[in-house]
Amino acid sequence: MIIDCHGHYTTAPRQLDEFRKHQIGCLCGQDHEPEKGDLNISDDEIRESLETAQLKIQRERGTDRTIFSPRAVGMGHHIGNEATSRHWTEHCNELIYRVSELYPQNFVSVCQLPQSPGVRPDNCIAELTRCVEEFGFIGCNLNPDPSGGHWSDPPLFDKWWYPLYEKMVELDVPAMIHVSGSCNPNFHATGAHYINGDTTAFMQFLTSKLFQDFPTLRFVIPHGGGAVPYHWGRYRGLAQDMGLPPLSELLLNNVYFDTCVYHQAGIDLLTKVIPADNILFASEMVGAVRGVDPETGHYFDDTRRYIDQVAWLSADEKQKIFSGNAQKVYSRMKQ
Repeated sequence: MIIDCHGHYTTAPRQLDEFRKHQIGCLCGQDHEPEKGDLNISDDEIRESLETAQLKIQRERGTDRTIFSPRAVGMGHHIGNEATSRHWTEHCNELIYRVSELYPQNFVSVCQLPQSPGVRPDNCIAELTRCVEEFGFIGCNLNPDPSGGHWSDPPLFDKWWYPLYEKMVELDVPAMIHVSGSCNPNFHATGAHYINGDTTAFMQFLTSKLFQDFPTLRFVIPHGGGAVPYHWGRYRGLAQDMGLPPLSELLLNNVYFDTCVYHQAGIDLLTKVIPADNILFASEMVGAVRGVDPETGHYFDDTRRYIDQVAWLSADEKQKIFSGNAQKVYSRMKQ
């Protein structure tokens, strides 16, 4: 089995975007609690949105199951207020649940959280619990910067986040670190803000005692870990200068990386630097990079090809990357 740990519903029916535009349009001058509203999307429209995109690509590339979540850049936690985020998140998660019900062999669900700048992460516990216990979701996406590029909330090791971590541990679910859209024009969303979020989260973990307090807490850092593998020596040296344990002891029981790195040299580096036990196969299709690489003639995000061509990985190590590690990290998937 090949499990893609990183997929977003980027092809959702147009009604989802129309609802969001209407929701944002109603924010100006609003001084009352808004209503959640309705999404009128049929099962056939969901099927049509997937059969010509994610499902077609699964079949063509020989992957079996995608861990599926709402469109990351669309989470938009910096837009509106707590109620805005809550209603939008509920709609997005309910749509992902419907996908997993229609295609239970192809998709398993991960939820968006109703984060909002300055709102304590405790506020996310009810939705996380609903998604896991009622809908059978196996994890969540956690935005380390709900402000959309201004980093106004406390770092991930701050006790501000601890109630949410306690619930994650209780439910036995991991979080993928994933920022959303950038409202700061200095940071392109997918080319800079995403990579900044990945790298910043890793450094926050390195400089904290978070995993002493939560030894079973699990995070996946996507996009190959941002800048982390390329600067592994820097991080090892910083940890050493701070008198911290080696990174293998400090972080690698809790932190994992995916393979959303869209060229062979990048995957080669990832697999040389990061142990195979800490790498999860992922493509993020249909995602940020959708075109064909003119140097290879293959799609940039056809990441299975890159793993297949890494000569120094044993068959057992490739099996871990393709499915074993995902089943370990997302332990509820076995249920």
